[in-house]
Amino acid sequence: MNTPQNHQLHKHSVMPSCLRLSLKTKWFEMTKAGIKPEDYREVNVYWVKRFLYHKESKLTVEEIIRFIKNYKYYGYVDVSAIFTYHDLSFKEFKQNVMTLGYPKADDNERTLKLEHKGIEVRTGNPEWGAEPNKLYFVIMHGAILA
Repeated sequence: MNTPQNHQLHKHSVMPSCLRLSLKTKWFEMTKAGIKPEDYREVNVYWVKRFLYHKESKLTVEEIIRFIKNYKYYGYVDVSAIFTYHDLSFKEFKQNVMTLGYPKADDNERTLKLEHKGIEVRTGNPEWGAEPNKLYFVIMHGAILA
């Protein structure tokens, strides 16, 4: 029997094992060399759904995006205040799997497994592909995993 309470507990207990992201050659090589310890993804519908638990929040995905992009206008001190106030949280991942394009499953030269160090919403480094003063989902990498 699947009661609403059991469903809620089950939903949050399932933890994706890895976050797979495809990169262009320049960013893949910089990440592999340890020069680029983070990657950036747009604050849009696709990435909100992929990165955030938001089902318990009363906000729509579009409202979440609007609040993130205009947090100062809505009176939030910082972006993390939106998450706290609206009961939003990032999904947890064990590792980041970065790929050069879309390689075959056995192509280890074009696949890089990294420790997942979390996701933040903030500006990024223009030398690593971020536009100045633009907010992104910032995926942080740790050590290269075997």
